[in-house]
Amino acid sequence: MKYIDLINKIKDPIFSLQDLRLLHLKIYPYQLSQWTQKKYLIKLKNGLYLIKDRQNEVNPEIIAFYIYQPSYISLEWALSKYGIIPEMVYSPTSVTTKTTRFFKNKITGFIYRHIKKDLFFGFKKVQVNKQIYLIAEAEKAILDYIYLNKNKIKNNDDVVELRWNKFEFNKLDNQKINEFLKLMPENTRKQIQKTLTLIKKYI
Repeated sequence: MKYIDLINKIKDPIFSLQDLRLLHLKIYPYQLSQWTQKKYLIKLKNGLYLIKDRQNEVNPEIIAFYIYQPSYISLEWALSKYGIIPEMVYSPTSVTTKTTRFFKNKITGFIYRHIKKDLFFGFKKVQVNKQIYLIAEAEKAILDYIYLNKNKIKNNDDVVELRWNKFEFNKLDNQKINEFLKLMPENTRKQIQKTLTLIKKYI
């Protein structure tokens, strides 16, 4: 099969080897390697590709969702998006119920941190150019961050080092935070509440 035939058959900018099989497209591994070398395709990970000419149809969040599922955008990337972290974050950060992983490709690095299955909630679906990704609500992104970094936030200096935007932090919905906390196991809830109280005191 020629490359022009491939892109005429593939509707989405990102495709997997499984997609090719489902479409009964006979494409050999060496062809994918050649098209990647010629920069027609961007290899996102083993078995997953982005059509270079359609790169503007996706954003890093969408790519992050495709690379490793189940996952949703959270932690530093989400907090930056919500204005709580004032600095730019260059690697999308997600949480997953699978093993903690890091993927590096021509786009950027993609970070995935493991959380327990009973903490995998508090996110919403976003659609961009018919592509979707999942992202934590601001309140859940805060709780996810605290959960995975609670041992690093123990005093006033640690809170100051977070460099969080106090104005944006204070805009968070405390009722929603409490609702999310109620869904968590008791020990986890108590640990997060303790750290959250410290942050509210010194931010």
